[in-house]
Amino acid sequence: MSTSNRNLYLQDIRKKSSVAVLGEVLWDIFEHSRQLGGAALNFAAHAARLGYDTSLISAVGTDSLGEEAAAAIAGLGLDTTFLQKTTPFHTGTARVQLGPGDQTRFVIERPAAYDAIRITDHEIEQIIQRAPAWFYYGTLFPSTPEGEAILRRLFSALPTATRLYDLNLRPSFDSAPLVTQLLAEANVVKLNEEEVHSVHEFTGLPSGFEAFCREGARRFGWKAVGVTLGARGCAMLACGEYVEANGHAIDVVDTVGAGDAFTAAFMHGLNSQWPVAKIAGFANRVGALVASRHGAIPDWTVQEAVEL
Repeated sequence: MSTSNRNLYLQDIRKKSSVAVLGEVLWDIFEHSRQLGGAALNFAAHAARLGYDTSLISAVGTDSLGEEAAAAIAGLGLDTTFLQKTTPFHTGTARVQLGPGDQTRFVIERPAAYDAIRITDHEIEQIIQRAPAWFYYGTLFPSTPEGEAILRRLFSALPTATRLYDLNLRPSFDSAPLVTQLLAEANVVKLNEEEVHSVHEFTGLPSGFEAFCREGARRFGWKAVGVTLGARGCAMLACGEYVEANGHAIDVVDTVGAGDAFTAAFMHGLNSQWPVAKIAGFANRVGALVASRHGAIPDWTVQEAVEL
């Protein structure tokens, strides 16, 4: 990549916006180690690395894992005003089962500390005062009635924020009616290839990637949709233009968090009003870089991503 093009990426990184992120904080438990994660936290951390003022709305327990998580999160550059410590449940965990290629499965323990989040009127006012341009949510957190009620309360409080829905479907927490409703309320959607097939079954949207994106945008009013395809790259629709962008050849260490990093880069490209091909290329680079390192939130820099 030329020096001039690299500088354009880095210049755009400095154009900050505020982002509110609602969802889970948990520990990913591997066979011989554990890493801090959870889709919402992963996305928030990667968005902060891209220069965004990011508020995380979540909770950890008062156990030792919660204390360790809170200390680590404080070092990630996130606004932790809304990171609660709750007593009813332990800090969230997910056992990670790494499969061949980019196939990863999670066994999630519920209920967890993030299921006990409670938001006061004062906290709602504080969130409104931050005037987030983007509001991120997934499927796991609102899969309980209490979580869904909090999500809808924030929808009402943040009517002008762009709603970014990253599906992250997990077994037992992937209700078709809930997913369909959340898709209908989103402005921007990110999902993976397997989730495209699930949404096809839930909604009747076409299964072909371009037709899926275009019909989803027509039916639900999405401004943009990104589909991750593992090592093959991604499919993406934005501003009516569709592209499929090739992935990058890397030595995969684990894919945990790579999709969340892709989502943060996808948001950044949209926020910077880049052409869709540039957004897709950058998001692929960031996702690949994270997949080449262990854990969901490894150290990485924008310069490394654009030079990949």
